[in-house]
This record gives sequence, structure tokens and C-alpha cells, in this order.
Amino acid sequence: MQKRGRPIRGANRTFELTNISIFMPASCSVSTNENGHSATARLKQRTHARSNQHIDMTLSSSPHRQGLAVALYQPDIAGNTGTILRTAACLGFAVHIIEPAGFDLSDRALKRAGMDYLEMAALTRHVTWDAFEAWSEDAELRLVLLTTKAETPYTAHNFVADEILLFGSESAGVPDTVHGMADKRLTIPMAPGARSLNLAVSVGIVAAEAIRQISAHS
Repeated sequence: MQKRGRPIRGANRTFELTNISIFMPASCSVSTNENGHSATARLKQRTHARSNQHIDMTLSSSPHRQGLAVALYQPDIAGNTGTILRTAACLGFAVHIIEPAGFDLSDRALKRAGMDYLEMAALTRHVTWDAFEAWSEDAELRLVLLTTKAETPYTAHNFVADEILLFGSESAGVPDTVHGMADKRLTIPMAPGARSLNLAVSVGIVAAEAIRQISAHS
């Protein structure tokens, strides 16, 4: 379903739709006014086997690189996420945000960092970790976690198309439970004494290497 220049609200988020398509699950219904125009989108609650509620909303207006996706676990900083969405739009990979995030997706900082590339980005929102985990298992994707606690450098990993690259929040990374669920854990080697890289920079570094490898394989 596609609307232009009309705000749509769902899961406490507001988007100004210009050239973005909204894909809703079967559990969503759209009410219309007397002129037949879409007025509101009502999300019906349904029970998921692994979470209390599962509501996903995907924003996409351009094709993304087949199989390559990045997931952000509860990101804190809107500017970083905007930069990642811009990078994703330019390089052609999909982005998944696992909520709750530390900002509203209509945040000015996100729009300023992402610029008009936000309209090109393939973005999926997952309202909880359980919702994301259920989705990734249904899609049969391997979870590759980037973390400073790993020992294997990302350059030593053979990236394939059925993996999703998971990055933790800027302030706390991911909890131990999520850390333990990863199929593979990788790190970006840094100079002695360095603590961490900026999240958007980290995503760009690893995504570029994954694209290089996947393109070479295909």
C-alpha cells in the first residue's frame, strides 16, 4: 500500500510518506473515509507463540541487495541510525531496527543524517527482540553478532547471503541472552587502548566487506 504526502501512525511512530511503501501483516486492517481514502491503520493484537504481540512494519521503496541485512538492537542515537540508513540505501542492503529505540523514527537528527536517502532505504521495524528472533528463524537466517567481546576478526569470516549482521546499542551493546543466541560472534580489530568505534562506522566497515565477499561468490 502506498500513499504520498500523508502521515501514517503505528506502534507509536509517525512517518511522512513521500515515496515509501508500507507493507503490513495480515493482522492489520485499514479503515477508509466516505471518499474511499485511507484514514487510519489499526493494528489488531494477536498472540505469537514466542512473544505477547508481534507487530512488524516494513518501509521500502527500492530494491536491496539480495540476502544482505543489518539489524540494530535498540539503537540510542538517531544520527547514527540515519547515517546507517543512508549507507544502506547507497550500498543496497536492508536494515532492521529492534525496538524500543532511544528516539522516535521521525527525529530531526535521523532525517538530517539520512537526508533524502531515507526514502530509498529498506527498513523493517520489530517491536521486540522476540518478534525479531521469530522472524529471523522463520526466514532461516544465521545471526552474526558484531561485538568487542569476540575474538574472531570480521575479515576472517566467510560472509554468505543467509546471514543477518547484528549490532548492539551505542550505550550497552546487547544483553548476555542475546549474545548467547548468536550463531557467530565477530569483532573489528582496533589499536591497543581503543575502546570502540562509532556504530555507523562499524556497520559501514563490516557491510562493505560482506558485500565484497557475497558479490565475489555470486
